[in-house]
Amino acid sequence: MAASSGSEPRLRVVLGVGGGIAAYKLAFVASRLVQSGASVRAALSRDAQAFIGAATFAGLTGQPAILRSTQIDPDGHPPHITASRDADVLVVAPATADLLARLAFGCADDAVTLLACACRCRRIVCPAMNDAMWADPGVQRNVATLRDLGWEVLGPETGWLAEGYAAVGRMVEAEDIVAAVLGAASTEGPGA
Repeated sequence: MAASSGSEPRLRVVLGVGGGIAAYKLAFVASRLVQSGASVRAALSRDAQAFIGAATFAGLTGQPAILRSTQIDPDGHPPHITASRDADVLVVAPATADLLARLAFGCADDAVTLLACACRCRRIVCPAMNDAMWADPGVQRNVATLRDLGWEVLGPETGWLAEGYAAVGRMVEAEDIVAAVLGAASTEGPGA
């Protein structure tokens, strides 16, 4: 962990924001983590940008959001490389069925999956989708693959879905994600 202004190490978190209606919850996660003293950088998938803006995360974290593989920070470095190299924990949420598949198969076609391929830190994924999609054998295979690769899977839970009924598939609450991330400060390695 990087040193903070005091003598205590500062937790470095990368939030990989996926393209689902629950993306708004990641703004709360970013805010709470920053308030706890963590350094936070967000990466948004192309689909996430339809749900929540990069300016929201820049305002909450003090760092520009990572939006594409060709992006270069003012210091001349590609942010997906520096963020992945320096991260203590990566959280990918909401993880749709499509995003789970791309993560499981090692795709690197947007800012989020590119970071996931490069990160060697603790990785947490938070699925969110329709209950029928969650029950699909292909989705379950992808989740099992991610677990085998060392990802921690947080959720989904049963609750009100965007389709207008309660069922399994709802992303865990922001407070649960914050608690899982802050618990990372005292653990070591993937899946610890």
